[in-house]
Amino acid sequence: MSKNVLVVAAHPDDEVLGAGGTILKHKANGDTIYWLIVTNIFEKDGFSAERVKSRQQEIEEVAERLGVKKTFKLDYPTMTLSSSSLIKMIPEVSAVFQKVEPEIVYCLNRSDAHSDHRFIFDAVMACTKSFRYPYVKQVLMYECISETEFAPVLPEKAFLPNYYVDISDYMEQKLGIMKIYASELGEHPFPRSLDNIRALAHYRGASVGVRYAEAYQLVKYIDK
Repeated sequence: MSKNVLVVAAHPDDEVLGAGGTILKHKANGDTIYWLIVTNIFEKDGFSAERVKSRQQEIEEVAERLGVKKTFKLDYPTMTLSSSSLIKMIPEVSAVFQKVEPEIVYCLNRSDAHSDHRFIFDAVMACTKSFRYPYVKQVLMYECISETEFAPVLPEKAFLPNYYVDISDYMEQKLGIMKIYASELGEHPFPRSLDNIRALAHYRGASVGVRYAEAYQLVKYIDK
């Protein structure tokens, strides 16, 4: 039976870095995939008109390659989110949930180094209460290279993977889609390198006896 899946990203590329292989697996299984991008870039914030346009083209191409049915954009300026943003953001995220009725939600890790990620996690979690959103059955945090591993080394900030998805059949596709975000990639040892993306999947796979895997921290699982 087809499932509704919602992947939440602060910035385009988060979704491929953290869950690209898993999304492709959902696509292969016939699930319906939705993508929520919370921030955007604008000329008024110093981005060139060319870059603003090319970013939208990247989003369209990635959505097509991932098999996304609909992309939602909240258009908050990137790198500006704060606790005060939540007053406006939570109802907007809630509206997306009500339209999509996701059974599975992939969201950013609560402890990522990037503050945009942390505030978005809070907004998403506010929209997973079972009495208001009874269709939500799974909520998982994904790890985002260059953010998750750079969180402060404190017990309360740890990403603790306990849910793994075998993406061995989708690893090369994931890397191919990540190349669309060429401006976000660099050469090793830059954290967002194709080498590092493969290395993490290789390591996560070895942890659970498969060639390549993506790891998640399961926040909620309702079996009904």
